[in-house]
Amino acid sequence: MTFPHHGRYPYSALPDRPVYDWPGGKRLAVYVALNLETFDFGSGLGAELAPGGPQPDVLNYAWRDWGNRVGAWRMRDLFDALHMPVSVLANSRLYRDCPGLIEAFRARGDEIVAHGRSNAERQGVLDEAAERALIAEATEVLTREEGRAPEGWLGPWISQSHATPDLLAEAGYRYLLDWCHDDQPTWFATRGNPILAIPYPQELNDIPAIVARKETGREFAQAILDGFEEMLAQSASAPLVMGIALHPYITGQPHRLGPLRRALAHIASHRDKIWLTTAGAIAAHPGIPKG
Repeated sequence: MTFPHHGRYPYSALPDRPVYDWPGGKRLAVYVALNLETFDFGSGLGAELAPGGPQPDVLNYAWRDWGNRVGAWRMRDLFDALHMPVSVLANSRLYRDCPGLIEAFRARGDEIVAHGRSNAERQGVLDEAAERALIAEATEVLTREEGRAPEGWLGPWISQSHATPDLLAEAGYRYLLDWCHDDQPTWFATRGNPILAIPYPQELNDIPAIVARKETGREFAQAILDGFEEMLAQSASAPLVMGIALHPYITGQPHRLGPLRRALAHIASHRDKIWLTTAGAIAAHPGIPKG
């Protein structure tokens, strides 16, 4: 009897793996993933502050739009104050919908990661040809606007089909962020060249934490602090990756931004002990064992 399996990576227990270092002999890599997203008015998917009514769902659309108009800019100032690099997970349609927004983070030197066309859709429900076209369209826009092809991908709504890693590798991507199965980078087999999976958080992610589990901003910030302290201690025996996933319309809100600032300031104060970096820099690290 055979059982369904993704076939992308074999089982591997963390204590049995080779031990290596991040740059500077450090063992904990920390990156912030800032999701900059755009949505359709009157249709499509979108996170909800409150149960949505008939379309057009003005309450939830406007709440999300506030993130691009206000919250993202306050978060930019926070990252500037902490001298903290960010991996910006960007919907390609933002160049049209919010001119100047991605450009402001580009000016900081932040990494721009492909995040589909918009967060009003999922790619995992598409057939292979349509999914390939979606990846190609988003990649073309980001390449044109940024002057270089994006190296990493996060699917809107963490959505993948059975072919997504294959399609991303064939489109030239070096890494993907959709899987939260490990605390170290993992090589995925594809029908062509392998692609690296960089750990992306679903626990330290403000949508599951605040929208789904109804945590307060202080509770979410405390979870970041608790996770950081534990992973810093655990990294003495193995190199680890800690990601923090943020959305401006959630953690950019004033009552959540203050607790987040204190949590990130604590992490930044340990930069002599950790590698404060981006997802792309982690993927490019030559010390990661080959799968």
